[in-house]
Amino acid sequence: MSTLSSNKPKILITGANGLLGQKLVEQLVAAGNFVVIATGRGACRLSGAGFTYQSLDIENEQEVEENLARLCPDVLIHGAAMTHVDECENNQEACYRANVLATTYLVRAAEKLGSHFIFVSTDFIFSGEDGYNPYTEEAVPDPVNYYGQTKLEGEELLKRSSLKWAIARTVLVYGLANDLSRSNIILWVKSSLEAGKQIQVVDDQERTPTLAEDLAAGCILIANQGATGVFNISGEEILTPYQMAIETADYFGLDKGLIVRTDSTKFTQPARRPMHTGFIIEKAKSQLGYRPKTFRMGIGILAKQIILAHS
Repeated sequence: MSTLSSNKPKILITGANGLLGQKLVEQLVAAGNFVVIATGRGACRLSGAGFTYQSLDIENEQEVEENLARLCPDVLIHGAAMTHVDECENNQEACYRANVLATTYLVRAAEKLGSHFIFVSTDFIFSGEDGYNPYTEEAVPDPVNYYGQTKLEGEELLKRSSLKWAIARTVLVYGLANDLSRSNIILWVKSSLEAGKQIQVVDDQERTPTLAEDLAAGCILIANQGATGVFNISGEEILTPYQMAIETADYFGLDKGLIVRTDSTKFTQPARRPMHTGFIIEKAKSQLGYRPKTFRMGIGILAKQIILAHS
């Protein structure tokens, strides 16, 4: 682990134990442009070296204030959030604490330091039913669930602040990381079909699925360039979950006959999902030089990581 004594600017990551956080730390350490401060709740789950880890409960205002004042980050990437959409709907108080209060505390502390604040947001701030999808950065938000509402409140906190800020909006992030039990569509389809299980997959929702490594790279481009404003950082292909499942089966040579096409009316979930989202990413491509992988390339990257994880 590195020390904090360096002439390089300091970058602090919230949610560093999560999927995006792990990819951010890995890429930032490899590039070597920043002193990297990884923060998360509890013990460090990151592998490797070249960074400092600080346990941080971002829902504790005093803890946030004291640690940011001591660490003095030049850049802060706020990736920590409660992202399980149904959990957010069922436990709105916990969701509000994690996604709104914690962001409030971080913004206040960062304002005192003049940090460049990069907030990771979501396509779930949109209804997906207004006919404007795929969305540009200028689209008008209209969330249909509590998770989306809290992420939109986080965006508004930033916009009202005195900070130099950027918002990185993303869509359906998938990837593989250390010590994480949460699955994703590729892993779910692969494991189900390998076990000979029939799966029902909806074909009436649209997304632009995003490889976690690409989202991390997009956030780092924003940090490196000191960019401000809203950026759509996602994949480029508009796919339905059914299309993603078929492409996954194709890649791994699994039985596509086990994939049953269905629609959202067949599922009852506590939180509504926006039907048609997905992003237009021209701004990130032209202004930041952002270049996401295709979905098939993303599956290939995951396939290699699965082999490495089991070797």
